[in-house]
Amino acid sequence: MPMAETTRRRWAVWLVLCVLVGLAGCGGGRARDDGSGAGAASAGGDKPTVAFVTNGIADFWVIAEKGARDAAAEFDVNLEVRMPPNGIADQKRMVQDLLAQGVDGIAISPIDPANQGDLLEEIARHTILITHDSDAPNSPRLCYVGMDNYKAGRMCGELVKQGLPDGGSVMIFVGRLGQENAKLRRQGVIDELLDRSHDPSRFDPVDAALKGEKYTILGTKTDGFDYAQAKALAQDALAKYPDLGCMVGLFEYNPPNILEAVREAGKLGQVKVVGFDENPATLQGIIDGHVVGTVVQNPYRYGYESVRILAALARGDKSVLPPGGFLDIPARKITRENVEEFWAELKRLLGKTPDQGEIEAGKAGESGSE
Repeated sequence: MPMAETTRRRWAVWLVLCVLVGLAGCGGGRARDDGSGAGAASAGGDKPTVAFVTNGIADFWVIAEKGARDAAAEFDVNLEVRMPPNGIADQKRMVQDLLAQGVDGIAISPIDPANQGDLLEEIARHTILITHDSDAPNSPRLCYVGMDNYKAGRMCGELVKQGLPDGGSVMIFVGRLGQENAKLRRQGVIDELLDRSHDPSRFDPVDAALKGEKYTILGTKTDGFDYAQAKALAQDALAKYPDLGCMVGLFEYNPPNILEAVREAGKLGQVKVVGFDENPATLQGIIDGHVVGTVVQNPYRYGYESVRILAALARGDKSVLPPGGFLDIPARKITRENVEEFWAELKRLLGKTPDQGEIEAGKAGESGSE
């Protein structure tokens, strides 16, 4: 055989081998773009990689991360956790980095779903999308893992009634109202205090005073996740309204900052404080009798269930999707009657010693919130 012909055949064999190797490399544990809802790991058999994305940095999210990591170990997936420190821009950057890595699924708590439609659609085009903590019901997400925030808000209103049984004036504090969970919580508090019917679609003006038979909501103050601002707003409210009856904090860091402002104003016991979530300072405030109570979620289960669902979907198992696309993890009230039992269970989940919660209570306001 002539040398030239031999060389041509060798080159042809080499090219075929290269194509075969290239095709074999296409199944490496990455999510499909075919909209099937099953990651490529289900076909290739590789260990999937899934991501858990929060809407900020907080003790709340530390608990959720513990649940997510426990589920990742149990269901044999690699896990990426991202906590954006500075809002929408950081969350978008982190998500796009994850998509560039080719993760097999993302569970995200959208910061502003009304203005993040393009980002959520981008996630769904390239991988599996579910939401947790705060929903984006108009997005192409496959399911939502969390609680009914409107009902939780009404529970918060019930705690206000418990603290102020004869009525009075109330001020609401929250990080931002772009998040679906924040809007629903706030509206639930308002509707409960004004003895309205159940209607999560309502949205009352933020600054206008809302008057009912017994309670007046003076307004809602948003701090933009600025913890110094959160305290300053509480201080301003105490100075502006000497007869303020109750202050309600709807994000995890709000109650500790409110409590600090009330303490500095010398109004502990005079101004009632009602909280949300399980910041150690809030729990200690309940024990000390300075906080009426708090409505808690179950962030551990948010993380655990999100990763459990993503792990199954990445392997092609859609049977894990909850009916109606909503995995309801109910909220509950924590008061003096059950706070110590709740706190002990929380420490157990996090693998902490019994006295660590009290140590951490002194760190209130140093971290963010969901």
